[in-house]
Amino acid sequence: MKKILIPVDFSEYSYGAVEYACQIVLANNSQQELDLIHVYTNHSNLYVNRDLDPDIVDPQIEISEREMAKMIALVQQKYPGVKTNALYRNGNLFEETSKVTATFPYDAVLMGTKGSSGIEAVFLGSNTYDVILNTKTPVLGIPKEALAFKKQRVGLLTNFKEAEIEVLLQAINLFGNGFELILVHINKDDQDIKIIDEKFKTWINYIVERSGINDISFHVKSRENISHAINNAIIDEQIDIVLVTKSRKSFFRKLISENIVRKMAYNITTPTFFARVHAPK
Repeated sequence: MKKILIPVDFSEYSYGAVEYACQIVLANNSQQELDLIHVYTNHSNLYVNRDLDPDIVDPQIEISEREMAKMIALVQQKYPGVKTNALYRNGNLFEETSKVTATFPYDAVLMGTKGSSGIEAVFLGSNTYDVILNTKTPVLGIPKEALAFKKQRVGLLTNFKEAEIEVLLQAINLFGNGFELILVHINKDDQDIKIIDEKFKTWINYIVERSGINDISFHVKSRENISHAINNAIIDEQIDIVLVTKSRKSFFRKLISENIVRKMAYNITTPTFFARVHAPK
């Protein structure tokens, strides 16, 4: 069984993530199910007294269950071929999401982002940041502007590392193949372009062998602010989805170590797939 996990708080952002997930399922003609998880992070003052009276029911529970039923009904009406399941947990969003993903090999966690700043918005919420940074399950951040699932042009941030191949394969597992792959490399060491060209020739042949994707091109940016470089590459290449490798030698760790994540608010409104390798590569 293939599944996608989507944390929902019944905001427009989580509705957007659910819509996007439904479109992934239908585009792939797959049997992926959607698990919609709502985490009760704050109970009403009344519920605090539950230890004294176990029959006390927090009114927020009834409200959330009603909102969940409404959400599922909308999905069934608009996407009748998509199966959805409701999950409820108490506690911290990151911790509960981690527990759920530890019990089942989800294809990905889809999370709606707030605001129009794409990657930056993903990181603004501490819980969401923790999910992306620590979970073993891939996380796909969906900006609210991403109204439709598109994968004509998929960008992979690359440093010519084996781990990037595994992230690409995890992305294919989620939303299938049949796209043009754009390899985005930041020339932070100012290497001669001829050397980089040779690296790409070898790297592209290896990617074709490992993934079966043969429509591949590359985009090189000279050394500059990494967030600007990535954003400019996304715009220049009209990339629909960005793939980011969460390894110690990836752009992701570079972003974290340089503390420039919050500077990535330059109209990056592209769905971004964050995945880690299962073992050091």
